[in-house]
Amino acid sequence: MKIKILLSLVVLAAAISQGCVSNKKYAELQTNYNRSLDTNRDLKHSWQVTQLELSNSKGQVQSLQDEIALAKSNAAVLQDALSKCLAGTSQGNVNIAKLADQISASSKYIQQLIALKNKSDSLNMILTNNLTRSLTPEETKDVNVKVLKGVVYISLSDNMLYKSGSYQISDKAGATLSKIAKIINDYSDYDVLIEGNTDNIPISQVNIRNNWDLSALRASSVVQSLQNTYNVDPKRLTAGGRGEYNPMADNSSTSGKSQNRRTEIIITPRLDQFMPLIGKDQPAH
Repeated sequence: MKIKILLSLVVLAAAISQGCVSNKKYAELQTNYNRSLDTNRDLKHSWQVTQLELSNSKGQVQSLQDEIALAKSNAAVLQDALSKCLAGTSQGNVNIAKLADQISASSKYIQQLIALKNKSDSLNMILTNNLTRSLTPEETKDVNVKVLKGVVYISLSDNMLYKSGSYQISDKAGATLSKIAKIINDYSDYDVLIEGNTDNIPISQVNIRNNWDLSALRASSVVQSLQNTYNVDPKRLTAGGRGEYNPMADNSSTSGKSQNRRTEIIITPRLDQFMPLIGKDQPAH
């Protein structure tokens, strides 16, 4: 608008200064004026375009600044997470190393236990072989020897051990008990449990209330015989009765009842004294 006014003033000044102009001169001035108007319009359009581009650039700059701020924030979060991860990994490495040591120690302890069990099994087999070799063919009919889970079981029939319907030791049991007592004394680091068992037929004696009493009295008779007659240390002996509640066979048959009427001598190694036999102390947990 300023340019248009300025042009008008120029034309007016020229007219005043010269009084009047020819048509040719006027046409020339008019052409220049129109050209000036076109130039002004073009400049105005360029200014508007520039303003729009500037506005767009400002928007892009702001967007970039926002993205930069977000990236910086994310970088800070990632750095914090990385620091925590590195700290956790360091602690994790310590824990893993500690766990590895514990696993190694446990593995060694397990190997020692396996070696101990193998040694125990070997000694029990030797004990069993020594006993079975000492028995006569007649005695083996009434004596059953086996090793189960590291424990030696010697099962004695009631026909061989006791007088009929009684808990008194019979005379014919002496030879067999003496051989068992010798094995027990040879293996002084073993504990001995004497366990009485009966069939399910109720006992009918005035001084014996039930099968619990009978089984316990029979076990006690064997314990006292081993102690008093064969010099087995009583501190190693335990007497117990299980009545009819630990059958080996079905009580519905005669042969089943016969198997269930038994006394078991259970020989077990004492762990606290067995350890020194193999020259090793128990590993720390």
